[in-house]
Amino acid sequence: MGKTIIVNIVPEETRMALLEDGRLAETAIERTASGHIVGNIYKGRIQNVLPGMQAVFVDIGRDRNAFLHVGDLAGGHARTKEPLSIGREIIVQVAKDALGTKGPRLTSQLTLPGRYVVLMPTVDFLGVSRRIPEEEERKRLKEVAERVRPAGMGMIVRTAAAGRSEDDLRRDAAYLENLWNTLAARAKRVQAPTLLYRDVDLVIRIVRDYFSADVGQIVFDSREAFNRVKDLLSFASPELTSRLALYEGQEDVFGHFGVEAELNRLDERRIELDCGGYIVIDRTEALTVVDVNTGKFVGQTRLTDTAFQANLEAAGEIARQIRLRDIGGIIIIDFIDMDQEEQRKAVLAALSEHLKKDRTRTNVVGITGLGLVEMTRKKARKDLDSALSVECPCCAGRGAVRSPETVAIAIRRQLRQLSRTRQLQGPVLVQAHPRVAEVFQRPGETERLAQELARTVTVEAVPTLQDEVYCILKGKD
Repeated sequence: MGKTIIVNIVPEETRMALLEDGRLAETAIERTASGHIVGNIYKGRIQNVLPGMQAVFVDIGRDRNAFLHVGDLAGGHARTKEPLSIGREIIVQVAKDALGTKGPRLTSQLTLPGRYVVLMPTVDFLGVSRRIPEEEERKRLKEVAERVRPAGMGMIVRTAAAGRSEDDLRRDAAYLENLWNTLAARAKRVQAPTLLYRDVDLVIRIVRDYFSADVGQIVFDSREAFNRVKDLLSFASPELTSRLALYEGQEDVFGHFGVEAELNRLDERRIELDCGGYIVIDRTEALTVVDVNTGKFVGQTRLTDTAFQANLEAAGEIARQIRLRDIGGIIIIDFIDMDQEEQRKAVLAALSEHLKKDRTRTNVVGITGLGLVEMTRKKARKDLDSALSVECPCCAGRGAVRSPETVAIAIRRQLRQLSRTRQLQGPVLVQAHPRVAEVFQRPGETERLAQELARTVTVEAVPTLQDEVYCILKGKD
């Protein structure tokens, strides 16, 4: 079936789903109100210099200063070693979104992506996408890029350039060079902080970054977006316009293609495997941990073979879930223990092979002394979980709340403290969640507490209260 891209557009957001052989493989969401800033280029002003961290904080005109490490410097700053002092103006690009309490991360190694090439105006570098495997084609494209790239500038040849002519790449490079000259001229006229270049919206990025030769169809549910992309391709790649489709059905397009149901399962910790085993994904601020379990899978031969087969299937699903949920940073995988070194290498190789489908850079480090697989994945934008959800107001991100018995003991403890300090006057009314109130409804529970405190105690169940929340009030005489 190949690849199909589904694009769902409503006034509040744009969603993209990439299907591979009919199965959801990747998704992206962009909210209209917040948009995205990764790829934006700013003229910023340095606000603070931290020599100990080899970094500076830069005002780019947003609510939070952005972070620039000296390792991300390029161009004039790297060559002349100009001091990065407070108040200095600098042209930077957002490399990573703000994550949690951290502001955006910047780089001065600027990139301007086109359909077939990425122009790097501040560095002298030439590269070809690692997703073009044929050595002859890589050699051809590198020679073409050497001829078409502007003098003194770097260039990366994108996957979509495979099979394209020199004229195609030359037109793309010329457009990006003109764009850079316009940005550079504007940067000289304006004061910092100023936005110099805003990256295109998700609809255009889908065509630019995802529409490769192996994509059979892009389906839009918006005529405006369909026409906009059709006009763009009519100029850049007219042979691809036949792959565009407009969905006009009554059912939501994600529901029609079975995407919505899969999206709704992406916040689940536990993912079932076809063999009967399952994996569990747990997130922390520092890293993500994936645990593999045999579950109902008992195999048909030896225990070692059962573990091996479950791990092989899990490797594919883990790679898929990492890509689907856009999990970045450090990832630790706890596969089922395997005694044979050949089996461990085979599982590691399977994981690496499945990760080749991922457009985001990954690195499988290897197996630790404890038998855990270490890997990393580049993190640029908020992952799907951060984009769609907020911290639970009940558990504050712990993933659990105190048991009713624990809350009931806390209530008793506070009542005793208030009684000792003579802050209780007359009858007492306790309001708590129904599960907590049930603890006090056990035979003799309230009576014993009332006798201990020498006053009437009434416990009222209030369904609107959260599990851990309770109120101690003055009761009726």
